[in-house]
Amino acid sequence: MQTIGERLEEARKKKGVSIREAAEATKIRGDYLQKFESNQFDIGLTEIYTRGFLRTYGAFLKLPVDRIMSDYAALGRGDIRPRQPNREVYGRMDISVASSSDTGERAAPPEETAPTPEPAAARPQPHYPRSAGSSMPSGPDPAVLFKWIKLTGIFVALVLIVWIVKSLFSGSSKPTPRVAATSAAVSPSAQPTITLVATNPVHVKVQRKNPDDTYGDVLFEGTLNRGDTRVIPRPGALYISATACENVQIEINGRRYGMGLTGVNTGMLPAP
Repeated sequence: MQTIGERLEEARKKKGVSIREAAEATKIRGDYLQKFESNQFDIGLTEIYTRGFLRTYGAFLKLPVDRIMSDYAALGRGDIRPRQPNREVYGRMDISVASSSDTGERAAPPEETAPTPEPAAARPQPHYPRSAGSSMPSGPDPAVLFKWIKLTGIFVALVLIVWIVKSLFSGSSKPTPRVAATSAAVSPSAQPTITLVATNPVHVKVQRKNPDDTYGDVLFEGTLNRGDTRVIPRPGALYISATACENVQIEINGRRYGMGLTGVNTGMLPAP
C-alpha cells in the first residue's frame, strides 16, 4: 500500500510539473511540498496550516482529498486538541490574592483602648522677668534674629543664581529636541500600511516576501474575531495566509478588497 508521500509524488510526476511549478500554483513553499512527498509532516507550523496545505496540494494533483486526510488522521496527527488553561497559574493567583487578604488581616493591629491619662501634678508656672515699665515678657534675642535673616538672604541669593544659570543654558538647547520630535513624528507616516478586516473569526499570518520569493519575517500572526481590524506595515510585497480567506478583507487607502481565495490558503500582495 502506497504512503501519502508516494501518492503525492507519483501524481505530481504524472501531471508533469516540478516542485517549483507546484509551489507557484498552490502558493505553498516548495520545501513544504518536498517534506510532504517524503512523509515528513512536521513543517514547523500549527496543525491547522499543515492540514490545509496538505488538502490544497492533494486537490491540485486531483487526488481523492478525503482519503488522503483520513490516512493523515490515521497517523495520529489529525486531531486538533484545544489548549487547556494553565491551572497552576490560576492556582497561584488565587493563593496570592488570599495571602494578601490574610496578610492585610494579620497586619491590622487589634483595637486597643487608649489609656486614660493620669492627672498631672500641679506644676509651678514659670516666672518671666519683666522689664521696668512693661507688663509683657522680653522679646527674642536680636543677635539670633539677625543670624536667621542673614542665612535666609544667602539662601535666596543662591536660588536666584542657580535659576539664572539654568535659564541661560536651557535656552540654547531648546531648538534641538523640537527638530528631533518633528522628524520622529513625520517618519512613521511615510511608511505605507494595510488594514486587515475580519468579517468572521479567522486566523491570519502576514509575512514579508523575500527577493527570492521565500517567506520572510512575520509581521503579524493572530486570531481576529468578527469586526476586528489590525493595521500592518507594508514595507514591500507580502504573503497573507488565512484559515478562511473569505473571512478576510484588506483595506488599502480607504478601499477594501477581498483576497479572492477561499478556505485555508495563502495569497501574495504586491509591493506598493
